[in-house]
Amino acid sequence: MSQSLKPNSTKILLFILFGLLLFSCNTTKRVPNGKKLLLDNKIVVDGSKEKSEEVINQLYQKQNTAILGYRLRLNIYNLAKQKTDSIYKAKFINNPKKYARKSKWLSRKQVKRLGQSFWYSGIHNFLRKTGEPPVILDTVSTKKSIKRLKSYYFNNGYFDVNATFKIDSVAAKKAKINYSITKGKPSILDSIKSKITSRPLDSIYQLRKNNSFIKPGDQFNTKSFDEERKRITNDFRDNGAFYFQQNYVNFNLDTLQRKQSPKVTLNIGDQTIRTEDSLKKVPFKLYKINKVNVYTDHSNNSNKITINDSVTYKDFTIYSENKLKYRPKALTNGIFVNKGNYFSDTKNVLTSRYLSNLKVFNYPLIQYEEDKNDPEGLIANIFLTPKQKYTFGFSTDFTHSNIQEFGISGNTFLTIRNVFNGAETFDIGFRGNIGSSKDLANANDSFFNISEVGVDARLNFPRLLLPFNTDRIIPKTMIPYTTFSVGYAKQRNVGLDKQNFTSSLSYNWTPKRNTTLKLDLINIQFVKNLNPSNYFNIYKSSYRALNDIAENYPVNPEYLVDTDGDLIGDGDLIIEDGVFGFYRDVFGENPIIPITENDAKSLRSIIERQARLTENNLIFASNIAFSKTSKKDLLDNDFYIFKARFESAGNLLSLLARASKQLQNQGGANTIFDVEFSQYLKTEVEFIKHWTLFKKTVFAMRSFAGIAIPYGNSEDIPFSRSYFGGGSNDNRAWQSYSLGPGASGSILDFNEANMKLAYSAELRFNLFGQLNSAVFADVGNIWNVLDNTTTETAIFRGLKSLENTAIGTGFGFRYDFNFFVVRTDFGFKTYNPARPENEKWFKEMRFDKSVLNIGINYPF
Repeated sequence: MSQSLKPNSTKILLFILFGLLLFSCNTTKRVPNGKKLLLDNKIVVDGSKEKSEEVINQLYQKQNTAILGYRLRLNIYNLAKQKTDSIYKAKFINNPKKYARKSKWLSRKQVKRLGQSFWYSGIHNFLRKTGEPPVILDTVSTKKSIKRLKSYYFNNGYFDVNATFKIDSVAAKKAKINYSITKGKPSILDSIKSKITSRPLDSIYQLRKNNSFIKPGDQFNTKSFDEERKRITNDFRDNGAFYFQQNYVNFNLDTLQRKQSPKVTLNIGDQTIRTEDSLKKVPFKLYKINKVNVYTDHSNNSNKITINDSVTYKDFTIYSENKLKYRPKALTNGIFVNKGNYFSDTKNVLTSRYLSNLKVFNYPLIQYEEDKNDPEGLIANIFLTPKQKYTFGFSTDFTHSNIQEFGISGNTFLTIRNVFNGAETFDIGFRGNIGSSKDLANANDSFFNISEVGVDARLNFPRLLLPFNTDRIIPKTMIPYTTFSVGYAKQRNVGLDKQNFTSSLSYNWTPKRNTTLKLDLINIQFVKNLNPSNYFNIYKSSYRALNDIAENYPVNPEYLVDTDGDLIGDGDLIIEDGVFGFYRDVFGENPIIPITENDAKSLRSIIERQARLTENNLIFASNIAFSKTSKKDLLDNDFYIFKARFESAGNLLSLLARASKQLQNQGGANTIFDVEFSQYLKTEVEFIKHWTLFKKTVFAMRSFAGIAIPYGNSEDIPFSRSYFGGGSNDNRAWQSYSLGPGASGSILDFNEANMKLAYSAELRFNLFGQLNSAVFADVGNIWNVLDNTTTETAIFRGLKSLENTAIGTGFGFRYDFNFFVVRTDFGFKTYNPARPENEKWFKEMRFDKSVLNIGINYPF
């Protein structure tokens, strides 16, 4: 959501800024006598100042946080009164008469509670929690920091590192610490040998030792040794070493004779086994899976397993407490722990992921036990806890918008699991809305005169539904699934009263971890406008612009609203007879009203847009989407996301139209069921990258490019497939649909086009607690290209058109509620390509011209 700020907002913000300046009082106000406030930590390494966040994080004590050098949280803390309870009690101890007067109209208990109220105590507690107490210099912590710094550089290969510190008093109660570090010569690994007592493990290690994270000639680094320890452990456990653990991997460094070029020995001993009261060493063995049992009715609340039904399918034995409800193949397709294979952690995890992805079971439990008949065999037991067969839910909400003064919306959904006994899931949801709008004609004088109803259904299959086998191309390790969905919605007294039908057949799979592919083999959308004559009642800006043009010319009075009761029209154009009557008089076969060239262009543009947005659309498309990310978890702020999508629409319908020899409409386009179908090609690419600069400070950027080219049966792109600019997740200096196309500065309500370029960059940082802030720049615009648009300033003509790229800058605040983030952004039009020459830069960099955006979570 976005909106422009009012002029008074500028004054309010100035008062807030002035109040913040008043906070800049005495920063040592809460520093005890004889103590010093820590102002700064300076780390100098080999004569150069060290700014690395990783090195700075080694310090036990850090100075108070600051924003552009201003210690906001410290000054907020200093505003709070200390020991408010004692101050309140002293107030009455020193003035007993005042206490007596208060007690006459308040009880003694109420007087006591008054001291715990917000104005006496709560506001100061809030300031203390929001603020930050002064960091008092502590030499004990400083000495610990020295030890940690030495340990950090030692772990990075500087065995002769030396570190000292010096405290500088810069003023009364203020001090800085200077850390001086001399790293010395780095230690370079000379040679790496291995000593593995278990032969099976040694054979595995030798096969893949070239993948080692530690190699001769590398500088010593403990992280590399930790990574190598993980690699060896994972390799062993993926090849049958069931009992192997990471603590069995040890490294010895020979630094006695050559500290700067140590020799490394990898030591892996035998397995330690406890027998009664003693421990003994035995060589590690590689275990194979001898049997796989699957229990489909496991309950987390009971350890007892009752078996009443079982079936053997291939090499799996499936048990059930009641009659088996699942087809065996549907379960075993997702089990990668197979009889005859070596034990593997990776296959264990893959099995858990696949079975969880079925959405009919909770997270599975996989346990192993030794086979009593085979000393090197394991029995795998997979316990599946089914979710409830049916899940039902509903929600309601109260709404308000520029269309309806009051509205009530409701949503219900039903999920049915294991529909065809193949772990399929079926979801169906109903949604509805009723509302009230006093702007609409209401013959029955009913309060609710707006409504919208819809239904959406989706059926998921945990496999690819195709007439041929795809295992060689898309194996089941990629967790493929198929989704078939349909939807229908109908509106009454909302916009143009659309009927919207959608349907799709999609295939999804995961080639690699964090990489997804989605193929919409069929994606259908049919939009029918039931009330197109309501267009100019809805799109008021277009109507006003057209009406303003008509006021400059001699319009037939029959086209105007009668305002004085004399049966002669003298007001605005009648919707819609007057609008189209005026248009025919200007552009008809026998035009009778000559208008200027600029007015003619504007009038054509408005009517063309009206025709486009009121036409029915039939889109029959196919598309493929690719997505890849390096994001590891929710706390990872060093990652990238790459997305690409390609869509083609109308080709199949074009062949059908030609084969059926359907008549063309008057415009020359082919139709299906009397509706012109859309034909176009569309492609788009998006790249997002985040960098962690230092603690809680992240630099994020996003780039986007997209184009949709109509051809064949279409001269333009359907509105639902076009691009727009502006809004809380785009160029935040413009409201949604208000930017572009190009430099046209369109007067229309919704500006859209078939090409878009966008780039955004944002520096995010923490203010205090859960409150964060950001400064940002958004660059981009939309253009028309290779379609039927005639407005020259809206058309992309190559690199020269990039001079019409809009630039918005601004700042914002984000409050993190852990589950979601509430975001406010203030966007300023820094470069507006729609303004006259010499007025494009910085002419709207004012708060009264800014746009306030409110959103949930980060824009990218």
